[in-house]
Amino acid sequence: MIETIDLTKKYGDFCALDALDLRLDRGDLFGFIGPNGAGKTTTIRILSTLLAPTWGEAYVCGHSIYTHPRDIRRAIGYMPDIFGVYDDMKVIEYLEFFAAAYRIGGTERRRVAERSLELVDLVAKRDELVTSLSRGMTQRLGLARVLLHDPQVLLLDEPASGLDPRARIEMRNLLKRLQGMGKTILVSSHILPELADICNRVGIIEYGRLLACGDVQDLLARVRGRPTLRIRVSGSPEAAARELERAPEAAAVTVRDGEVVVALADGVTDHAPLAARLVAAGHGLLGLREQETNLETAFLELTRGSLAPPPDGA
Repeated sequence: MIETIDLTKKYGDFCALDALDLRLDRGDLFGFIGPNGAGKTTTIRILSTLLAPTWGEAYVCGHSIYTHPRDIRRAIGYMPDIFGVYDDMKVIEYLEFFAAAYRIGGTERRRVAERSLELVDLVAKRDELVTSLSRGMTQRLGLARVLLHDPQVLLLDEPASGLDPRARIEMRNLLKRLQGMGKTILVSSHILPELADICNRVGIIEYGRLLACGDVQDLLARVRGRPTLRIRVSGSPEAAARELERAPEAAAVTVRDGEVVVALADGVTDHAPLAARLVAAGHGLLGLREQETNLETAFLELTRGSLAPPPDGA
């Protein structure tokens, strides 16, 4: 559904997007992850035909951004991170106005607007003024707007930006529902935990370069390394660490934030001998857990020292 080949965007000597090769299949919910200024918005604007690349190629639904931009615009729904609304319109009027822009006419226009409201759970606000909506509701209205023409592909730039925790949960649930309808969704964010639970694939980008791309679990496996335990004891963690340093099951032992951190030796999967050793030595065992590697940890590990920042002033 989406493919980029050597896609590059330069502004003078500054490279905003550096030879991006990316492929999304039908039904993917793809998380495009990176800090502000990494190249996420540049990519989305090129895919939506609003920005021309310096070189490279991109296809959306089989259409080239160079030769068939109109076909691409019919096939996508693009929601920028900041978009304007007409405050003096009612919610239903706002959607009907944009439905008319999509050349949806007559009774079909009202039906399509009502359907979009149902999809984003805003039916109760249909006759309210747009200016009365909360930030979260405004974001959902923006999503309803891009769904009016039933696009195959959704390009969503930071859709959860500025939302409170409840509104973020609602947005995540809505994206999962849209994926269930067969939509292909590219959603960008710099808030990593937002995407870990909903995306089947993610791409990590920094300084315009795609550092990693694939299944979430595959990326986590790349950086997980040795299994690591975090152990809390009632007495001195330093004394407990010295005891565990003599255990054959431990490859490395440190104390961090009041906990004993143990990297297990190769092939060790049973934690019981370590717990038994501590108890036998008189240490009270308060907790033992395996340290998880989440998407945020993976991002920090994958980007650590891998790229040099752009020159000053770029």
